[in-house]
Amino acid sequence: MAAVKDYSVEEKLVTLVKLQKIDSKLDEFQILKGELPLEVSDLEDEILGLHARRTRIEEEINGINEFIESKKVAIKEADDLAKKYEKQSTNVKNSREFEAINKEMEMQQLEMKLAEKHIKDANEELSDKARLLDAAKKTIATKEGVLNHKKGELEKIIADTEKEETDFKKKSEKARTETDERLLYSYDRIRKNYRNGLAVVPVERDACGGCFNAIPPQKQSEIRLHKKVIVCENCGRILVDADLNDSIEVK
Repeated sequence: MAAVKDYSVEEKLVTLVKLQKIDSKLDEFQILKGELPLEVSDLEDEILGLHARRTRIEEEINGINEFIESKKVAIKEADDLAKKYEKQSTNVKNSREFEAINKEMEMQQLEMKLAEKHIKDANEELSDKARLLDAAKKTIATKEGVLNHKKGELEKIIADTEKEETDFKKKSEKARTETDERLLYSYDRIRKNYRNGLAVVPVERDACGGCFNAIPPQKQSEIRLHKKVIVCENCGRILVDADLNDSIEVK
């Protein structure tokens, strides 16, 4: 870091004003992007969740289809057994065997009816899952359309401002190396406290340019002398006179 400790108060104020103007320009780029970066990120997360939900529904549908197929196999096996017992019933030797075979045939009939009921219930569940899957696919398509639109907007803004924003980022990094370390710490802390990012403000119309609190004439005179760093007693922002602020341009 440069030997900023040897700089005069006025020089330190100049570097602070310069840094503030550079950072304010960078803030403008963020304002231009608005909520788009956050919206794009949120939509991407939401779509990921929707895809996971669609996959889960598809797996459930596959499970139901496998269940239906197993019940169809069970019906076929029960039917084959019923036919086998029916054939055996023609060769029974006594009523005891006949009753036993009839009982087995009835059992297989019950097995088939139960399997058919399971298939019917499963088909109803399958219809519900199919509707859910269709709704999930439509929601995903809608969300992806919105995402692509917002991504397009963001990419256009980035393309239009990327070169200038990169240039100002380099300027900000350079200005930070030229700023007194303790003042830089205070500057960053103050910037974080305010949504507009203003840590260094001029006195305009006898008031703080940040919170518009009135600044006494005596305090204004001290600010114009550039002999010490003065902060607003109301908002804590670093104050500079309008002439110093206007003399510094950032291109």
